[in-house]
Amino acid sequence: MRILLLNPNTTASMTEKAAAAARRVASAGTEIVARNPARGPASIEGYYDEAMSLAGMLDVIRTTPDVDAVVIACFDDTGLDAARCLTDKPVVGIGEAAYHMASLISNKFSVVTTLARSVPALEHNLHKYGLASRCARVRSSEVAVLELEEPGSNACQRISDEIGRAVAEDRAEAIVLGCAGMTDLADQLAATHGLPVLDGVSCAVTMCESMVRLRLRTSRLGGYAPVPAHKLAPA
Repeated sequence: MRILLLNPNTTASMTEKAAAAARRVASAGTEIVARNPARGPASIEGYYDEAMSLAGMLDVIRTTPDVDAVVIACFDDTGLDAARCLTDKPVVGIGEAAYHMASLISNKFSVVTTLARSVPALEHNLHKYGLASRCARVRSSEVAVLELEEPGSNACQRISDEIGRAVAEDRAEAIVLGCAGMTDLADQLAATHGLPVLDGVSCAVTMCESMVRLRLRTSRLGGYAPVPAHKLAPA
């Protein structure tokens, strides 16, 4: 099985971090093909960055056809619906996957993300997925995405502090980490706070593996109908 792990931003170090998390949980025989676009924003922090990343990330999907599933490794689930129009292979966003997993192991979960400007998009997605009632709160740690790539940054402590507030104030029973750049922090934060801390990359990879084994494919009826050939821009 081959899974395309697509980071919609252009920061290669973040792509490799997400790929490492994916490979830790992937089954024997599953190959993780990690890619990021050559053009677009270095980080995705809000609606504008998301829009600017779409052309590049969709090019990657079009030019990497020999895969069994696709993981969109941005917690905003950037371009998820458009990606599903390009392929009938399973396409899973790390935000969507983490929310669903958290809803299976807790009554209420909170999300700890990066900057406040990212919060509305995540709240919108929770409503779209029908899981807003299961999320106690979407919290910003005020850690910029690229701070997660800086050696010696205090980003982990600030995220941990926000988790502490989520447990005390929201009565959260689980925490969803709201950025692909946080993937390497999940185990440490779970041990510190004594509750499940979910990394969306790991959730999405294992979900894709299950979907492929079940031979599930994206429906081509309605909204996810294939894009007509004349509308596909050259890669």
